[in-house]
Amino acid sequence: MPEKSPRVGLFVTCLVDLFRPSVGFAAVKLLEDAGCRVEVPEAQTCCGQPAFNSGDKADAAAIARNVIAAFKGFDFVVAPSGSCGGMIVKHYPELFEPGSADHAAAVELAGRTHELVSFLTRVMKVDRVEASFPARATYHDSCSGLRELGIKAEPRKLLASVEGVSLREMTDAEVCCGFGGTFCVKYPGISDKMLEKKLKHIHATGADTLIAGDLGCLMNMAGKLKREGSPVKVRHIAEVLAGDKATPPIAEAE
Repeated sequence: MPEKSPRVGLFVTCLVDLFRPSVGFAAVKLLEDAGCRVEVPEAQTCCGQPAFNSGDKADAAAIARNVIAAFKGFDFVVAPSGSCGGMIVKHYPELFEPGSADHAAAVELAGRTHELVSFLTRVMKVDRVEASFPARATYHDSCSGLRELGIKAEPRKLLASVEGVSLREMTDAEVCCGFGGTFCVKYPGISDKMLEKKLKHIHATGADTLIAGDLGCLMNMAGKLKREGSPVKVRHIAEVLAGDKATPPIAEAE
């Protein structure tokens, strides 16, 4: 772990802010337990990914400038989302002309931005958490976290330290759940077929809990599980690592 307590700006994400604040609180707990000083800048907004994925580069760039300004001065920026983390790390620099001040600022921010679990393990050198969570669990690798940020072993490593968690790997854990942000809106039929296959693999494990690191994926899968009457509970990895058993599973009444 770094010698001094790093000052961390938490990028909350839109979905966490509006639909699942418990993920944000769990992230703060995990970061503070790891020795970080955590702040949540009020000026932060959406990361701009919906605009970027829709081809609206001008609005995406305007949003990026706001995020860059909001998180200026922090040692690190951490997001409980591989999707939003990937947007900042991989795509912010693409929004601006190389050599410009905006491009330099985007590259600088990208260099200190991390997804939550990868930050805990890679930067803060956390190899275990003190938490309990009874669950026969299976883990879904979100596309952005896996493919843009290379997150694969880190969540499994920390989940293995949680008392009560028994992890059962599903077939094709790395395959998209069909959410894809605007993809599920543009191509609902294809998205639903992808989701059907994902749910079959989840059920085949015999797991009672589905865990992932991106709330978009989780809400997508939880919605269909709920509609089908499945008993499988859905949780964000931050909640499990923080031992949050009080908050109802995703898609269940709070």
